[in-house]
Amino acid sequence: MSVLIIEAFYGGSHKQLVDLLQEDLENCVLYTLPAKKWHWRARTSALYFSQNIPMSEHYSLVADVVVFNSVFNMESFLTNIGKFMKLIPDHRPKDLESIIRPKCQVIYFPLRFPDVSRFMPKHKTRHLQKMLNLQGDGSAASTVSLPFQREQGSSENLLKSFDAEPGPCDVAQEENLGSSFMQESYLKTCNLSKNSSSPHGEKEPNPHDSPRGGDAQLRPLHIVWPHRWEHDKDPESFFKVLMHLKDLRLNFHVSVLGETFTDVPDIFSESKKALGSSVLHWGYLPSRDDYFHVLCMADVVVSTAKHEFFGVAMLEAVYCGCYPLCPKDLVYPEIFPAEYLYSTPEQLSKRLQNFCKRPDIVRKHLYKGEMTPFSWAALHGKFRSLLTTEPREDL
Repeated sequence: MSVLIIEAFYGGSHKQLVDLLQEDLENCVLYTLPAKKWHWRARTSALYFSQNIPMSEHYSLVADVVVFNSVFNMESFLTNIGKFMKLIPDHRPKDLESIIRPKCQVIYFPLRFPDVSRFMPKHKTRHLQKMLNLQGDGSAASTVSLPFQREQGSSENLLKSFDAEPGPCDVAQEENLGSSFMQESYLKTCNLSKNSSSPHGEKEPNPHDSPRGGDAQLRPLHIVWPHRWEHDKDPESFFKVLMHLKDLRLNFHVSVLGETFTDVPDIFSESKKALGSSVLHWGYLPSRDDYFHVLCMADVVVSTAKHEFFGVAMLEAVYCGCYPLCPKDLVYPEIFPAEYLYSTPEQLSKRLQNFCKRPDIVRKHLYKGEMTPFSWAALHGKFRSLLTTEPREDL
């Protein structure tokens, strides 16, 4: 049996998933369109593919299963069917939601977590040891349960206390790092490869290049924003918060990663100039090693997205030991515990202000969420079973 894979936006995380499936499955037939103008791809790609994919007895035209990468994604689709059908003047089938819903299921986006141990600074030792468990077969992980749909209890962690009332905190309990899993030399090998200084990305002078061992916890907070350079990721809100930090004379560094397309919002060039020496890295990194290297050296990863059905970049950064700050909206409450969510730009600013004042606290934090349900090791069998099952005879 052949597996037909159609991808209308073959780039970024979309390409990452397709390549992963194609690598694992035999007899794949792939049809794609370049990763440009995603909103137009969503509107018009069906017409293109209908004219360019030849008919075949191997491909079923009626879906047996409709798969979504998050509950938020599924519910957004199903609950909006009626509204979109009303825009079609000559064809309004009734009860489509009730017809499609029984076919729906959620399988999270699978992430193949790489070995990043050579990039990890020493203070992330405990985090690395926890993440190494994701390299197993994932057999104990549930691929259906939703890690944070259950009610969040009050957070007893140090960071919440710190956010509520900035000031000295008792962090002794956080300091037991155990025996070092990595050598001090990892901290001295932070020069990005030559790819990072290509036209795709601009490497700024990096204070991580030659840190003195005792100064590791005194470095300015390193914030990373690893998203597509488009308006739906709301870079305007992110840079507005950073400029407020700068107005408060708080010390921080920032790396702005992510892919760029034909039209880049003006806010990026304006903000790079305004942020000046606070910038560590600016631009897309075509090398995955360089990309994960920057994530490993960062402290906090921020999302300001207005449109997000999963958020691969946020989970990749968390895997690399970054503390996530996400909107309390979209898919994020499904993926991240409540302590990593903010409701307003003012809340995001307050969190970052506190972290700028005490970067050592965020560096000692150990992520409290789950990563296993999103690993390829855990989800591999689910995807393979889904894509290699023979179609039903009654359709």
